[in-house]
Amino acid sequence: MVTESGVQALPPYEVGRLAGAVLDSVGSVVVGKRDSLELVLAGILAGGHVLLEDLPGLGKTLTARCFAQSLGLDFRRLQFTPDLLPADVTGSFLYDQRKGDFAFRAGPVFTNMLLADEINRTPPKTQAALLEAMQEKQVSVEGVTYRLDPPFHVLATANPIEYEGTYPLPEAQLDRFMLRVSFGYPTAEEEWDVLQRRMSRRQEESFLQPVVDARTLQAMQAALEEVTVEDSIGRYIVSLTSATREHASVLVGSSPRGSLALLLLARARAVMAGRDFVVPEDVKDVAGPALAHRITLRPEMWLRRVDPSFVVDEVLQATPAPASGALPTYATGHSTT
Repeated sequence: MVTESGVQALPPYEVGRLAGAVLDSVGSVVVGKRDSLELVLAGILAGGHVLLEDLPGLGKTLTARCFAQSLGLDFRRLQFTPDLLPADVTGSFLYDQRKGDFAFRAGPVFTNMLLADEINRTPPKTQAALLEAMQEKQVSVEGVTYRLDPPFHVLATANPIEYEGTYPLPEAQLDRFMLRVSFGYPTAEEEWDVLQRRMSRRQEESFLQPVVDARTLQAMQAALEEVTVEDSIGRYIVSLTSATREHASVLVGSSPRGSLALLLLARARAVMAGRDFVVPEDVKDVAGPALAHRITLRPEMWLRRVDPSFVVDEVLQATPAPASGALPTYATGHSTT
């Protein structure tokens, strides 16, 4: 398959090989977080944006920088602060004295990978400046629309425990993130490995050589459209998302965008494994990161400190997974090999 931009999709086995090489490269710096790194890469391959929510000092910013380097992408880091303005994100018109006219100065959002660091520290107006870019892949400034060159991905970080001086992301913006990933504390051995690597590196910064480039990444992303999703698995995805809306602990369940996220991420997991078809395990692996942040619990659940991921776990246990080898109906009349 050739995309509209003229990019030829890579075969799944080649995507799986390159994805493994990228993960090995990032894993040489970010120690002991292979499962979380796989989720981040799946989000990128699926064309989405990733929210890295975890405590300070656990490698969120480092992860974003390492992925940008390994994927050969242009990278910008934007530190969100309470005084940040929307124009600081999107850019603005400045008066050019030589030309006697206003010229547009592009903001940091004009990049391939934007790290929105501590996104919950900036006011809602500035948070909203990212919404159009994330969803429509474009920016509008004073009535003029500018397209963002593909690939474009936002990796945002947030601190889940510090609430003073922060502005929690509204549900509408949380829904724009394809998945939410946490790293957690390393084990004692992993932490000692971090120290050893720092000493052997003999400098603070680490730099990774590109494994692929932006065009190759687009070819990897295009491979997802060749991945077969059998009907029973598609209905399984819908059943999981629907069940979150009917759970007793839930005030508002996942939107249909959650079903789309599950579909795309499951396809990404399939090609990362070198397959051109989705199995139920692909869906299960991404269900928590794709759905938990789209769920609003009842107030009494918050008082009991129940986490939305608990709801997703219960839904997974209660919803029977399919076991069918049939071909998908949407592929009728087309080759599925």
